[in-house]
Amino acid sequence: MRGARPGRALESALRERVRAESGEVLVAATSGGPDSAALAALLAGAAEASGARLVLAHVNHGVRPGAWQDEAVVLALGATFGARVVCAGLEPGPSDEARLRAGRYARLAELTRAAGGRRLFTAHHAEDQTETVLLALFRGSGPAGLAGMPAARRLSAGLTLERPLLDVPRSALWAYAAARHLPVARDPSNAEAGYRRNALRRVLADLRRTFPHLDEAVARHAAIARGERDGSEREALRRRLRGSFAEVGHSPIVWGNVPPAFAYICRKRA
Repeated sequence: MRGARPGRALESALRERVRAESGEVLVAATSGGPDSAALAALLAGAAEASGARLVLAHVNHGVRPGAWQDEAVVLALGATFGARVVCAGLEPGPSDEARLRAGRYARLAELTRAAGGRRLFTAHHAEDQTETVLLALFRGSGPAGLAGMPAARRLSAGLTLERPLLDVPRSALWAYAAARHLPVARDPSNAEAGYRRNALRRVLADLRRTFPHLDEAVARHAAIARGERDGSEREALRRRLRGSFAEVGHSPIVWGNVPPAFAYICRKRA
């Protein structure tokens, strides 16, 4: 995403990942925050370029007075992009993270199907992935949790949840939203220490000063963990290479003693 025009690079990457089709309905989960505002703008560009239609889906959790202001911001975003806006609320109940998350995705799935969409897009970014992996580690959830969030997964029958921004830093999305002068809402609950994710964010802010590539490293770990869990071809190759290294040990590499496939790959990369 670097270069003289990072916004253009971000737009191009998003279009390539989404590959929207003419007439398709692209549904963006839109909270009104800077992340989802940037996603909505990026999808609006992808929809315009391909002849698709954009729909903004908003779920009002109803757990704080400012929630209605978030909905107003989403309506303003819809007007900005000429996109349809669909909204739903959650049933009253405890404000714990698990219930709200489950309710939110259930409502988003309903809104997506009603709008005629088969793909729901969210604005999860690189920092979200880091937080998800570390929270899974702290819960002791095992390999499945350490794989983090996949770029795409089945949400329900005929409906896919897609996260096209998992490798994009939050700062890039916020800068994009600011450069486009998009209306955004700020969620004061993001500063409340009672939520585990918020507490982790404060610690990570300090750690990134010492480990500036922390998010890239965690994303790489999550990708490896997913590959091991799913038995991907890439992981199978990685396992063979590890075996080859174990055979060679710490001795200098003698190409005659190295499996041919391993030698070929190493020479290609040299």
